[in-house]
Amino acid sequence: IMFPSEVIWGLFFIFQISIGFMGNSLLFMLCVCIFLDKNHLKKPIDLICIHLTSVNALTILFKLIPDIVSSFGVKHFLDDVGCKATLYIYRVTRGLSICTTALLSGYQAITISPIHSRWAWLRSKLSTCIYSSFLFFWITNMLIYSYIIETVEANHNVTIVGLEYSTLHCQTSQLRQNHSVAFGSVVIIRDLLFVILMMWSSLYTVNLLYKHRQRAQHIHSPSLSPQSSPEIKATHTILLLVSCFVFFHCSNNFIVFYVFHKPEKDSRLKRITGIFSSCYPTVCPFVLLKNSKITSKLTSSLSKLRIIFS
Repeated sequence: IMFPSEVIWGLFFIFQISIGFMGNSLLFMLCVCIFLDKNHLKKPIDLICIHLTSVNALTILFKLIPDIVSSFGVKHFLDDVGCKATLYIYRVTRGLSICTTALLSGYQAITISPIHSRWAWLRSKLSTCIYSSFLFFWITNMLIYSYIIETVEANHNVTIVGLEYSTLHCQTSQLRQNHSVAFGSVVIIRDLLFVILMMWSSLYTVNLLYKHRQRAQHIHSPSLSPQSSPEIKATHTILLLVSCFVFFHCSNNFIVFYVFHKPEKDSRLKRITGIFSSCYPTVCPFVLLKNSKITSKLTSSLSKLRIIFS
């Protein structure tokens, strides 16, 4: 039996997955066009954006598609193997999104740092560290969430009571307490490390922007105006992106923590968790598209492609 409220939830999930997947696909294709078409202008930030949009799109798909199916009355459509695969890919790609956002924030902070800064020596090494950073992120997150393969099983229409993690279609099996505590501790430590990196790079960037504005006002030079620098505009975009990430990530973790410790699991709270966990991947491409530098590159690349194909 389908209830009107479940249909509304399902329609909202469809709207969110459509907007998020479309935005990430658009930015992904744009960055790929820039990366391939303007070979002499390509920068590591283009590669970081390609990786970020890829993992964001996968996060949205593997989180919201099962929720959409459940909302339209198809219950228990995932068996144990399906639950393990779906939740594992979702958690790995979500972890990769966290790591890549921190890398993007750190990259932008180093890019705009002054020549005499203590971090200036890293600028020449950025392009060589991108691929090794991606490899490190993938291996780390795949190892962390291998715990899911062992513990997750399908939700067999049983009322879940107590300290158990569950979604609309999956739940954790009963295992020893010390295993779950160790897994939770590792995830929290990883999140804290990368969030601290984001906050540090953001504060460092804000301090640089403030000093830049003060210097521009002091000498009244139009060439130092923050609006005239593409790097400054890109930095504003990254700061907005980090702010969105911190807000949605903290909000989602708070809801998950509340649901985990709630004696009886509420399906509405599970759906709200799904919405908040997909908000950042949905908003991310549109925040990055605000960057006039990316937009101008995109317009130029599309114009050239249109001329070639015509």
